[in-house]
Amino acid sequence: MSVPSAKGFDIQEQKAPDTPEPANEKDEVASLLHAASIGVVEDDPTEPVLTLRMFVLGIFFCIAASGLNTLYTLRTPSITISASVVLLLAFPLGKLWANYVPSWTVPLGKWSFNLNPGPFNEHVLIYVMSNFSIYVRLGADVLTEQEKFYGYSAGLGFQFVITLATFLIGFCLAGLCRAVVVAPRELIWPGVLSVTTLVSTLHNIGEKDLQAKYDTWKISRYAFFALIFCASFCWYWFPDFIFPALSNFNFACWIKPNSVILNQLTGVKSGMGLIPLTFDWSQISYVGSPLLVPSWAILNIAGSLVFWIWIVAVACYYSNIWNVGYLPFQSSKVFDNTGSVYNATRIVSSATEYKLDVQKYFDYSPIYMPITFALNTFGLSMATLTALLVWMAVEHRKAIITAARSIPQLIRESLTGRSQPKDTETSPADTDDVPMWWYFLVSAVALALSILAVEYWDVELRWYGVFLALVVATIFYIPLALVYATANLKIKIDILCRIIAGLVFEGKVLANIWFFDIGYMTTIKGLYFAQDMKLAYYCHIPQKSLFIAQCTGMLFGTLSSILTLNWSLSNIKNVCTKHAPNGFTCPYSTTHFNTTLIWGAIGPRRFFADSYTGLLYFPILGALAGLPIYYLRRIYPNSTLWKKVHIPLFLGGLNYLPPATGMNYGSWILVGLLFGYVIKKNRAAWWGKYNFVLSAALDTSVSVAGVVIFFAIYFSGASKGFEWWGTEVYKNTCDYKGCPYLSVPEGGKFGV
Repeated sequence: MSVPSAKGFDIQEQKAPDTPEPANEKDEVASLLHAASIGVVEDDPTEPVLTLRMFVLGIFFCIAASGLNTLYTLRTPSITISASVVLLLAFPLGKLWANYVPSWTVPLGKWSFNLNPGPFNEHVLIYVMSNFSIYVRLGADVLTEQEKFYGYSAGLGFQFVITLATFLIGFCLAGLCRAVVVAPRELIWPGVLSVTTLVSTLHNIGEKDLQAKYDTWKISRYAFFALIFCASFCWYWFPDFIFPALSNFNFACWIKPNSVILNQLTGVKSGMGLIPLTFDWSQISYVGSPLLVPSWAILNIAGSLVFWIWIVAVACYYSNIWNVGYLPFQSSKVFDNTGSVYNATRIVSSATEYKLDVQKYFDYSPIYMPITFALNTFGLSMATLTALLVWMAVEHRKAIITAARSIPQLIRESLTGRSQPKDTETSPADTDDVPMWWYFLVSAVALALSILAVEYWDVELRWYGVFLALVVATIFYIPLALVYATANLKIKIDILCRIIAGLVFEGKVLANIWFFDIGYMTTIKGLYFAQDMKLAYYCHIPQKSLFIAQCTGMLFGTLSSILTLNWSLSNIKNVCTKHAPNGFTCPYSTTHFNTTLIWGAIGPRRFFADSYTGLLYFPILGALAGLPIYYLRRIYPNSTLWKKVHIPLFLGGLNYLPPATGMNYGSWILVGLLFGYVIKKNRAAWWGKYNFVLSAALDTSVSVAGVVIFFAIYFSGASKGFEWWGTEVYKNTCDYKGCPYLSVPEGGKFGV
């Protein structure tokens, strides 16, 4: 039941909506799913699921991975202890349990259970439970922002309640919308393909069938995984510790470290990254593994990078629009009119009850943003919102109308535990689905916890702010899920949440933080929940068992995350500053802080009145951009070019920038196209057999190596005094220091 199978999935009938594919798209999708080991074996509904072994291993790995991911969200480049690592580590433990633990039954009447129910088959549920380790870092970022950057600590009680509440909201969004974004067979959710591949590789499922289908290397996928894992684990010690210049490979800047123009063009930290080379997989996969993203989606991101960052941003920067020439080209920080990092404590602090002191603001300085920060985080984010709505209206209007008409029927079926038709073999494990009222009940609990958190601990966001944030999350969840289910890329709506909170709770930074968390972060968590639900469909795990596993993971993941976060902020020296060891500079929290400062403290009215009025045209651009593409598709229905253009991705695909850089996206694009297009086209058999295994091996090896290096070298103090050319050369450049194009005028200020 935990082994990947596709019983109930007529693979020949699947295709992804709005996903440009070859002419024979049915065969293409069938090949893709087969490469991911979906449809290799039949389901066995007699296999045990909710076993003691599953709960013990699942809770253990959930606690460990959640703690480590919370720790590493404070680091740059960030390392994710992906659930694939848990799959790898849980496998031998599960096998040992199955082989050596006695098969004794514990007599507890109705609750009796067996210590060892047989072969290790609960692998995927352990993965699902530990997968919460990825979600917890989202909450840790905003908690860090509130405590380290604004100096307000609400205590463990607030941290636990608000984190659990946002988990539950995302969980309910996925559950209540699962009939639309999870159950449809045409929504593939590419992100789960590496999971099914790794599970089948570890359990040696369908190896003979794969070898018969793919005429390529004879080495098994398990042996290939082990080989790549070991090689990558050993190699990662070089870019992460021994020779970090290989990670920040701005070699052109080493030649002329003080040349501002050269460093801005080729730089990988504050520059444009026109030479996107790195030997660090954590840099390449900073925005996710490029081996899991369809080539059509990568091409849209490539077009976005070239047009918006390498053309538009460059033109704006060197023409000094909005005084950006006095600032670094790329940074996640905001600045004052002297070119220094903005000192927020001069305008908002505990002394002002975390509200803007208007007079001090005018006496100090307006906020100035680097061009990539302003263009992408604000302009393109606002354009993406309107583009998403128009995209849904013109591309999916028929599906929306059909879904709207079927809502009463879906509700009636879901109330009885059915989220999809039962007249075919599409239902997982031949069991009823989770009744809708379960999710309604959890929704009530989530709402109560959210209101309790904001009212009892007085973080400025009132109860009506919670309701307003939930409305935003509900409206945009389905469009975001449809993009993620086809392209494996997330699009941000955070800017809308920031602006709404800035208008309703003007001058209140804490209210802005938590409106953003409830309105946007919950949708991202909801995407992960929906992805796990799709995985359960593929692997024929009963949805009720999945529901229990997810609730268990939420509880233990929340506890582990907040305890680790408090330990980290108290014990890592100089954490969240540029002097922190091993890159613990809190990059995501820094970006959140700067955004909150703009929309929370300064507020949208004052911000746009001061400058950046040109950004107000971007929503119009986003609304109009998709219409020509839609009509060109209708005029040229057989054109491959227009089928590949995806306006929401073109506008919103760079959503990690900043803190990601042009080098991160450039290297991600090159590697993604190499494997997803060149190798797939010319070595299709090799790609089909090894591509997803390669992705899993690289991700897991870097995650494991990162943990070992941190605790063995940095945390232990063994790295003290280790310094040579390879650890310092990239730091002694204008790229690393963030040199601006223009010098501050005489008088020490600009823009006056």
